[in-house]
Amino acid sequence: MKDNDSLATFQTSLEEILQQGARRLLQQAIENEVDEFIKASKNNGHSTGVKRNGYLPERQIQTGIGQMTVKKPRVRGTAFTSAILPPYMRRTPSIETLIPAMYLKGISTNGMEEALEAILGEQAKGLSPTNIVRLKKLWEHEYEEWGKRDLSDKEYVYV
Repeated sequence: MKDNDSLATFQTSLEEILQQGARRLLQQAIENEVDEFIKASKNNGHSTGVKRNGYLPERQIQTGIGQMTVKKPRVRGTAFTSAILPPYMRRTPSIETLIPAMYLKGISTNGMEEALEAILGEQAKGLSPTNIVRLKKLWEHEYEEWGKRDLSDKEYVYV
């Protein structure tokens, strides 16, 4: 029994170390992106108004290695949009692609949260049955739009 307990403790510690390292790398990448944006603005003659102005409120991002807290620097004097951390992003693209794949495999909307928790850990939040139903409606709309696309300029060969 001791071996199982020590293995579980090691796995938990390893996951925490990975999450901390990933959070630090993400935070540093965002900081570098803002610094480069400010330098580019100064080089373009906008040196007087573009400055760092603290941080926006922390937000949670659901990733493949669990939930991460991220602080996005605030930039005064211009409309700065991060390419790394777009506005309103709550889940990484890998999570976004995992959800429809699981749905297509036959996991019901009520079982989705449980299945994601098994894959992503206990921190898999924000994927309630209501959210899955909303995403399903979005996928149905995208499918309808895809079915209506114009193919008149395409040439297909059928065998």
